[in-house]
Amino acid sequence: MDRIKRITAPDRAAYNAVKERWDSIAKPLGSFGLLEEMIQKIAAVQGSPDVDISSRTAVVMCGDHGVVCEGVTQCGQEVTAECAKAIAEGRSNVNAVAAAYDTDVIAVDVGIAADVECDRLIDRKVIYGTRNIAAESAMTPDEAERAVIVGINTAEELKKQGTKLIISGEMGIGNTTSASAMAAVLLGLPPEKVTGRGAGLSTEGLQKKIAAVHRAIEINEPSAEKPLELLQKLGGAEIAAMTGLFLGGAYYRIPVIIDGVISAAAAAVAYAIQPLCRDYMLASHSSGEPAGEGLLAYCGLKAPINAGLRLGEGTGGLLLVPLLDGALALYNNAHRFDETTIERYVDLK
Repeated sequence: MDRIKRITAPDRAAYNAVKERWDSIAKPLGSFGLLEEMIQKIAAVQGSPDVDISSRTAVVMCGDHGVVCEGVTQCGQEVTAECAKAIAEGRSNVNAVAAAYDTDVIAVDVGIAADVECDRLIDRKVIYGTRNIAAESAMTPDEAERAVIVGINTAEELKKQGTKLIISGEMGIGNTTSASAMAAVLLGLPPEKVTGRGAGLSTEGLQKKIAAVHRAIEINEPSAEKPLELLQKLGGAEIAAMTGLFLGGAYYRIPVIIDGVISAAAAAVAYAIQPLCRDYMLASHSSGEPAGEGLLAYCGLKAPINAGLRLGEGTGGLLLVPLLDGALALYNNAHRFDETTIERYVDLK
């Protein structure tokens, strides 16, 4: 955890150099919107205006949640293990999307409730499912810290392998309940405002979920001022590992894409622990879950995609990849003012 204290700000000179290069392209200033700033952020992380995201990996952290016993999900906890195995074997939703964008996928067992027989599933298990947050803390402080370290170490391993861009993802039945509880505390909002239907709850199921979030907050008394404790009390092993992935991305200087609401909750905790993390994060989409946009705003981030996505696994995060590729194609190959007779645009703001 000492690595968190040694996170430093990205390279501002590279950020500014990319801005100058954008402004040299024969187009209206800032006309590629958020994507221009994202390329600047990546350059700052990499310390060079020659941005490279050719090697990218989607990391799907997997874990179970004891709160499923409260009737807050449409399917059972056994689905987590089945889906984690499918992701590891390349058969799931995230694999189909990743293949279209030349992106590797790894799945990491941080807290699945059962042992999964799959050689390709990376075993970093910290806990066999969290405890029921509506009755007690999800994890012990030691378990939460160990799960965060799994994420930091995963970033380290990817750095050694040459990964230039990480896409965060998760698999964990019941994890939108944990994310909603965390969001309510971080954003200072009542559970009703931040709790959605997840994978498809009925109205009755949604009311059970809101009630579970209320009880979780009342029993655990979490504080937004103590983000690691908040994670320990209300989070999941896979959420903690994603928090570590964002912290590790900042320490090892790899940009990390935020996926949906679960990923955004992890990013918000990472930001609360170390605000410099924000400069290493890229928001992909505004989740269809009610807490999604608020969690991104908490981190001071905006997402370019607003399509009501709520599939998870990192699928929404992956959709940012072709947008970044397109932005880089423009950045690297478009004609420039000094190559044409077009008069350079000026900033009239």
